[in-house]
Amino acid sequence: MLNMAAGVARLGELAASPVVAALARAFADAGHDLAIVGGPVRDALLGRDTHDLDFTTDARPDRILEIVTPISSAQWDIGRAFGTIGARVRGEQVEITTYRADSYDGVTRKPTVEFGDTLESDLVRRDFTVNAMALRVTDVRLVDPTGGVEDLVAGVLRTPIDPRISFGDDPLRMMRAARFSSQLGFDVENGTRAAIEELRETLSIVSPERVQGELTRLLATEDPVRGIRVMVETGLIEQFLPEVSALRLEVDEHHHHKDVYEHSLTVLTQAIEHEHVRFPGAAPDVPLRLAALLHDIGKPRTRKLEPGGAVSFHHHDIVGARMARKRLQALRFDSDTIAAVSRLIELHLRFFGYAEGTWTDSAVRRYVRDAGDQLERLHILTRADVTTRNRRKAARLAAAYDDIEARIVALREQEELDSIRPELDGNRIQEVLGISPGPDVGKAYRFLLDLRLDEGVLGEQEAERRLREWWAAQG
Repeated sequence: MLNMAAGVARLGELAASPVVAALARAFADAGHDLAIVGGPVRDALLGRDTHDLDFTTDARPDRILEIVTPISSAQWDIGRAFGTIGARVRGEQVEITTYRADSYDGVTRKPTVEFGDTLESDLVRRDFTVNAMALRVTDVRLVDPTGGVEDLVAGVLRTPIDPRISFGDDPLRMMRAARFSSQLGFDVENGTRAAIEELRETLSIVSPERVQGELTRLLATEDPVRGIRVMVETGLIEQFLPEVSALRLEVDEHHHHKDVYEHSLTVLTQAIEHEHVRFPGAAPDVPLRLAALLHDIGKPRTRKLEPGGAVSFHHHDIVGARMARKRLQALRFDSDTIAAVSRLIELHLRFFGYAEGTWTDSAVRRYVRDAGDQLERLHILTRADVTTRNRRKAARLAAAYDDIEARIVALREQEELDSIRPELDGNRIQEVLGISPGPDVGKAYRFLLDLRLDEGVLGEQEAERRLREWWAAQG
């Protein structure tokens, strides 16, 4: 439950920090308001760590630059067109934005910018009430014109104004509803959810790059499944990633198969759990999470009803890899992410052949070679892809994958040893010692290999001298 007393105390601590205090004095002396706004205020009230501080003010961009220049070591105005000035104050990076409201004209893909005159008018145009709170640092006062505190207590995401107007101003806010649902563990209020269903097609005016950025942020949360469900249930995901909603295959009484949609969400959840175990403290692995979510998207296209009630999905791994590549390209993902995700999807079934029968060493090497730099991710994805409720089967598959990982390690170690060669090969040994092919050549080779392992590189002349000494000692 939200502890308001503790939250207010944290806001006071935030306002008293050296960076905030320095900015508050500078703007007050210049006759302008200044407030911390959005996420930092929300997180302070929730007892979460606050990171980057976002400020808003009634000063216009040129005036902001004039005010911060004397108290900052660096300034940048790359966001001036959107009312934002950046600066480094006492070693910390801050961004200060003029009161504003973003809106779309319903045709172009980029928002227009309109500057405002009051903090309250700026806040009511923000995405959700829990993000529409501000801490005025010039007089240390919480400003909450839309009931953000009440929604924090209730764990609800609601737009400050009519959601149809809010989403009309910026359709990307519909995706943000899903992302904040995952990030905060909040429910999307019914009216807001209904507006997403009604306006979902307006997302088409938002650029693919912005859609991709919001999807990436969602996948980087601790519980992306929660937000994915919001987007699937409202139909929003069909506007940019319809392959996911298509996973909800019909299951009739005669042909039975796993619920592919629920299976995929479970795989995503388990992949994140394995990710944390194998790489504790590492940044969220978005390509891995994308692969987990999309690994079975080839199934709807390859689904075949077999006699006797079976259902097959032959080559869904290959088909799915191609589909993923095409979709991620449309969303403007970078080439490394596209290559990684499509490769993981293509290979995600390969291990199950190992579980059904012992592979030769050459087959294990091919597995490693084909995975390349995606091997660690493939380990995680393959383990996460086991969602059976049959404990015996799950244990058998886990043991099989333990075995293949152990064999990969052993083969790597052996191959590292195998790559070490003495300075003289078999032909040169025969020439130096004046002997014919036979067991003695092998003994001499092993002697030189031991020298190489024990003493490192000797050089050909020294190797020949030591070889003759050894041969003489053999009698």
